[in-house]
Amino acid sequence: MQADYATLSRTIASLTEGESDIVALMATVACEVHHADDRFDWTGFYRVTGPEMLKIGPYQGGHGCLVIPFSRGVCGAAARTGAIQIVPDVEAFPGHIACASSTRSEIVLPVFGKDGRLIGVFDIDSDRPDAFTEADGAALAAILASVFGRL
Repeated sequence: MQADYATLSRTIASLTEGESDIVALMATVACEVHHADDRFDWTGFYRVTGPEMLKIGPYQGGHGCLVIPFSRGVCGAAARTGAIQIVPDVEAFPGHIACASSTRSEIVLPVFGKDGRLIGVFDIDSDRPDAFTEADGAALAAILASVFGRL
């Protein structure tokens, strides 16, 4: 099953309406997105906790890396550049951090608050190669903006 992003967006909007706690929002988004698509093997957030530093936030799936500097990996690249990273083959990504050996492809989206500050990144791993598309990126970015863009 692939995500029905229109339905997913409405579900997340109804579940998060009026909530301002960032961890509660991250937990809800991670859970709903993770269970919406069979391609998603690990789904979660890395929060900006210091200068050039990400730490694990709410997630679904096996263990994630605890700390990721902006200078390393796909999550670091998304945080550093502020751009969506779609990686069809993680083995071909220079500096990829292998938090799970089963990961074959990945999408990471920067998460911004209403003032444009980087809150963190939203990371989805797949055990399938080339699992993510530009359409996934656009739909997920819209969901993230609707939830976190008001904080």
